[in-house]
Amino acid sequence: MTDIPRRAASRTAKLAALPLGFAGRTVLGFGKRVTGMASDVISADIQQRTAEQLFSVLGQLKGGAMKFGQALSVFEAAMPEEMAGPYRQALTKLQEAAPPMPVASVHKALAEQLGADWREKFAEFDDSPAAAASIGQVHRAVWKLPPSRKGAKPKTMDVAVKVQYPGAGEALLADLKQLGRLAGMFKIIQPGMDMKPLLTELRERITEELDYAMEAESQTAFAAAYADDAEIYVPRVLASAPRVLVTEWVEGTPLAKIITDGTEAERDEAGRLMATLHFSAPARAGLLHADPHPGNFRILPDGRLGVIDFGAVARLPGGHPEPIGRLVRLALDGDAQGVADGLREEGFIKPDDVIDAEAVLSFLRPMIEPVAVDEFRFTRAWIRGEATRLSNPKSPAFQLSRKLNLPPSYLLIHRVTLGSIGVLCQLEAQAPYRAILQKWLPGFAPVA
Repeated sequence: MTDIPRRAASRTAKLAALPLGFAGRTVLGFGKRVTGMASDVISADIQQRTAEQLFSVLGQLKGGAMKFGQALSVFEAAMPEEMAGPYRQALTKLQEAAPPMPVASVHKALAEQLGADWREKFAEFDDSPAAAASIGQVHRAVWKLPPSRKGAKPKTMDVAVKVQYPGAGEALLADLKQLGRLAGMFKIIQPGMDMKPLLTELRERITEELDYAMEAESQTAFAAAYADDAEIYVPRVLASAPRVLVTEWVEGTPLAKIITDGTEAERDEAGRLMATLHFSAPARAGLLHADPHPGNFRILPDGRLGVIDFGAVARLPGGHPEPIGRLVRLALDGDAQGVADGLREEGFIKPDDVIDAEAVLSFLRPMIEPVAVDEFRFTRAWIRGEATRLSNPKSPAFQLSRKLNLPPSYLLIHRVTLGSIGVLCQLEAQAPYRAILQKWLPGFAPVA
């Protein structure tokens, strides 16, 4: 028996049942209207049940379904306020927990990946999972370190052991294919959000995320880049195999808890650290952490941002592309023609398309508002306003956005930046974002 259902029919049936559930909620709402119940009561009831069903199914299936839910959760701040409550609760559960796989399966995977003597590598191993990820679960353990010299007393270290679910690869492919067919269903969560590019991009990164040895290489590069850093902590890799990864344990407060229970000062500082990681990593490590959902971050007792899960990264050996910073700077300076020419050169505007430069600048100005001032506070209201502006078919922004292109080389950077902004809006964090960009984003700092 496997931990992720392998039969495509079984998984497809559960995923296909979701639209039927939505339909049932709508019928329920109609029946209550007939009985005279208030519309806000009906709406709240439908939203609560819909959220519970959607994320219960996604969490149980794990694999690509859970990964899609985690990616979707980043945009929770953009949801209309009347919908955000029940989804916020369900999304947090999805980010931090999922049903565990049997202990026997965990032991089997460890034996296959670390050798039959795997227990000898650990002083302790907790069979109960400490956390769940989209394609694996994490166990807390105590790792035996090699002695520094002959006869020396053995040393140990608290570690996180990530074990991949059996059949995760097949499940991931099946889920993403099925969810691609049902992408339109998710418009009930955020009308106007195009899910298909997100699914396509996730599908393209499956191979890398399934290979924990490749993840170990990325994490090692990050750890070296941020060794002894005063603001950001990346745990070291102790051992790796294609389906098992052993790293230092990160003790700290989950970012999801900071979002829900943190003080304003704690949320502001978390936002500043998140922005610093996002813009400094390409310059320092040649990599961009590409999975910015709250479950992947901790605030350590000493105030540093602990970063975990490096399965999804963007390789940017030259740092962030220079045109990004340069074009944002031109937009801040009001150089409409310079912005339009730069966008056309990078492929955002097709060569033969005629587009008004001033209209392009007006389209971009609200988006760059966070770096137009010394300090800016991201809020749920701000991102909802932007979502409305860009998704309303009658708005000039919507009409213009349909004419703009997103070059493949910018797709992952675009998704990660949007995801990071979503987390900053969940934190409602105020920070000197412009100064962070001036330090780390090539082309952004004004010419002296």
